[in-house]
Amino acid sequence: MTAPAPLTLRARAAAPVKNVWHALTDAAELRVWLADQAEVELPDRYEFRGPQVPEGDAPHQRLREVGEHSLRFDWLLDGEQTSTEITLTEESTDSTIVTLTQSHWTFQDVITGASIRGVLQTYWSLAIANLVDHVEGRPLTPKVDFTSATMRAEVVVDATPEALYESLTDSAKVSEWFGYPLGIEPEVGGRFAMGGFENDPNPAKVLDLTPGRAMTVDWGPAGVVSWELEGSGGKTKLSFVQSGFDRPPYAAWGGWLSGLAELRRYHELPDWRPIWLYDPTEVVPPEAHAES
Repeated sequence: MTAPAPLTLRARAAAPVKNVWHALTDAAELRVWLADQAEVELPDRYEFRGPQVPEGDAPHQRLREVGEHSLRFDWLLDGEQTSTEITLTEESTDSTIVTLTQSHWTFQDVITGASIRGVLQTYWSLAIANLVDHVEGRPLTPKVDFTSATMRAEVVVDATPEALYESLTDSAKVSEWFGYPLGIEPEVGGRFAMGGFENDPNPAKVLDLTPGRAMTVDWGPAGVVSWELEGSGGKTKLSFVQSGFDRPPYAAWGGWLSGLAELRRYHELPDWRPIWLYDPTEVVPPEAHAES
C-alpha cells in the first residue's frame, strides 16, 4: 500500500530570512507564536509542548537535521513517528518563503477523528499564520487549546462592523480571504457550502441571522458555529464560538482560527495578498465536500 504524500504548506512572510529563522529557532520566540513551552539547542534539541500542542503533555519531538535555514524533526503522535520539515527560502531581502512538510496526515483522520494526527493541517496553518504575523510585527490569532472542550475566541479587526459583516456573509468575499470557495446564503435556513453550492451536496444550514451583527450555522456533527460583531472606535471585536459537538472538533477549530488570521490581514493591510502560496484543492480533497 502506497503511503500518502506528505502534507505541504507554503507561505510568504514580509520579513528577512534571518528574522524568520530567529523566530523559528529561538526558544523565547517560539513561546510567543507557537507554544507556551519550548526548548531549543541547535543542532541537538528542538522541543515544544503545552495545551496549544497536540498531545502536548510532554515534548514528543526529536531533532534530526539542521541546515542553514532548514530543520527536520520526528514527532511522535498517537503512537506513530511522524516527520516534520520546515525550510526557509529567501525570496528577496525583505521576503521569505516558509515551506512545511508533514508526514502521516490524511483527510480521513480529519473526517473520522480517529487520530489526533487529523489536526495537523490546520494546526500548522494556524502556527504558520502566527509566525508570519509575529515576524511582521502584527498581533497574533488565538491558538487552539487541545486540552479544552470550550471553543471560544475573540479577535479585534481594524475595520467597521459593516465591512466585516459583508466579508463574513458575501460568498465572493469569503472565498477570497478564506482561500477556498464558499457559498453562503445569508438568511435563516440558507445554505453554507464548502466548495461552493455546486460542489457540496450536504451544506451546513444557517440557523440564525442578525443582519449586520451575527450569524449561527449548524455544521452537524462538528457542532454549531456562531459569531457576533461589536464595533467601537472604528474597530470591531469578532467573537467566535463553536459548540454542540460530542467530541471537540479541533481540526475544524484550527481551520476557523487560521481563516480569521487571514480575515484580519484582508482588512488591515492596504496591499493585502494571501500569505498562502498553494492551490487549496491540493490539501482539501474532493471528498471533503461530501463529508461536510
